[in-house]
Formats: sequence, structure tokens, C-alpha cells
Amino acid sequence: MENKLDPYAALRYKEFNIFLLIRFILVIGWSMQFIIVEWEVYNLTKDPLSLGLIGLAEVIPAVSMALFAGHIVDQNEKKKLFVYAISAFFLIALGYYFITSPYIYSTYESKEIVLGIYLLVFLGGFIRAFFGPIIFSLVALIVPKKIYPNAATWSSSTWQLAIVAGPALAGFSIAWIGIHDSMGFVLVAILAGLLLTIFIKKKPILNPKIGEPILQSLKAGLAFVYRTKAILAAITLDMVAVLFGGAIALLPIYAQDILEVGSEGFGILRAAPAVGSVLMMFISAYIPLTKNAGKKLLLAIFGFGLSIIAFGVSSIFWVSVIALFLYGVT
Repeated sequence: MENKLDPYAALRYKEFNIFLLIRFILVIGWSMQFIIVEWEVYNLTKDPLSLGLIGLAEVIPAVSMALFAGHIVDQNEKKKLFVYAISAFFLIALGYYFITSPYIYSTYESKEIVLGIYLLVFLGGFIRAFFGPIIFSLVALIVPKKIYPNAATWSSSTWQLAIVAGPALAGFSIAWIGIHDSMGFVLVAILAGLLLTIFIKKKPILNPKIGEPILQSLKAGLAFVYRTKAILAAITLDMVAVLFGGAIALLPIYAQDILEVGSEGFGILRAAPAVGSVLMMFISAYIPLTKNAGKKLLLAIFGFGLSIIAFGVSSIFWVSVIALFLYGVT
């Protein structure tokens, strides 16, 4: 008799459940934090360029360290790196809590406060470059190899759920308790995630290439991507589409000045793409995308562009929400 796959196989490991809880709490906190930052920076400056600079401040360190982060993570114990990364995020959250305090607002000008926020975003970009590789490598060490696909599915689903909840929660939090207390909530969430790491055991370093020169490691990785033309083409196409479709960064402007829906509406707008992504994740589980993958990718990019256009011309809140939902689906 053929054995049936157990959809809850990974959840039968207590340590993995703790890991999922930590990830859920942290992603809720980070997504809230980023939404609050976007809202407050535009609220202080009323300058669209200031929103673009938020992304620039984060992407410079994240991209510059991306190639090195994987190599460094491979060479070190994952639990230790996990704790270090969350501790660094906690310190950054503490910085946000301080810089949004009434004392700072009454002492410094808006321009100085915004510069301080950019600095914190910049520092956070360095940590994010490492956190992705840490997460993926840690999951592989928490559960047996044979159920890793199941664990990866649960981990991804947890991330998607938190990405949906975080922005909406941030929008209502800003309206109900204000910027400073919302940052306080984020601070407590990250602290809770940090404390829960005591239930994660130290993991062995399994990388067989310990001590491999970093440039040699990077060269091998880049050579693989270049040799695999399908991966290179997909990465390039996705990069171009996202580069010219970053309407999400302008949502504070739409929420405050065009749609006039306040922070609650902003949170809903920010959550809509994630809701679309979650729905598509479930659909793709039942309708495999492997057949005619190239055509489906082009169709998705085309739909992506149409959703951005629809959002750009809309002046009705729910039309904008639907456009952003379709943005997430594609």
C-alpha cells in the first residue's frame, strides 16, 4: 500500500513550531515597521522623493552584501547567527522607538528626524541581507531532510500570512495609538521573537567547504547562474518588471493625497498585494505552473503591467485595492 504524504509532518517537531512562531512574530513586526516608516516619512516631508530614498537606503546595503551573506552564513553556526540577527533588529527597532518619541519631535526638526530614519533603514538593510540565508539554512537543520519540502511550505505560508496581516495591522495601529506607540508594539514583538530563540538548539556546521575563499565561492555561484540561461533570463525579466512597476512605494501619497483614506486605508492598500500573492500560492499548488512556464511568465508580466496602470489611473479606493490585489496575483 502506498504511503500517503503527511501535510503536517514538519509540525510534529516542536522546535520547528517554535521557529514558525518566531518567524511569524518577526515578519509581523518588520512589515509593520516598514509601513509605519513609509507613512511617517511622507507625513513629515510631503515629498515623493523621500519615499524613493527609503528604498534606496535599504537596497544599497542589502544588494552590496547579498553575495557575501550566503558565504558567511555557510561558514558559521546558524543558531548563533539567528540570535545575532534578531538582536540587531531589536536594536534598530529601539532606535525607531526613540526617534519617533515626543521628545525627539519637540527637540529636532523634521528634516533631522527623517535623516535619522534613513540611517536606521540603511542599517536594517545590512541585517536583511543576512537574514534570508540564515532562515533557509536553519530550517534545513531543524527538520529531517525527507520532510524539508513540507517544512519549506509551512515556513513560506507563515511568511505570507504575516505579510498580509502586518500592513493592515500597521495602518489601524497608526490611527488608533499613533506612530510612537506603534513602534513600541514592534519593539515588543521583536523582543518576544528574540526570547523564543532559547528554545532553538545549537546546530552543527554541515558545509563541506569550510574555509573556502569567499571570492572563489562567489565566482562559482555567478558562473552557475550565467551557465543556466533559463535562470538568468527569468531573473532579468523579473528585475526589469519590478524596477518599472514599483508603485507600492508611492502608496502613502495615494492614501493621503489622492484617495484620502487615512492610515487605515493605507494599511489595506499595502496588504492587498500580499493577499493576492497568498491566493496565487494556493492556486499554484493545485494547478502546476511547470507546463509552458515561459508563456505563463510572460503572461504574468503582462498582467503585472496592466494592474500597475489600473492602479495609477484609479481615484476610487476599492478599484485601487482590486488593482493592487491583481498586482500581487501576478
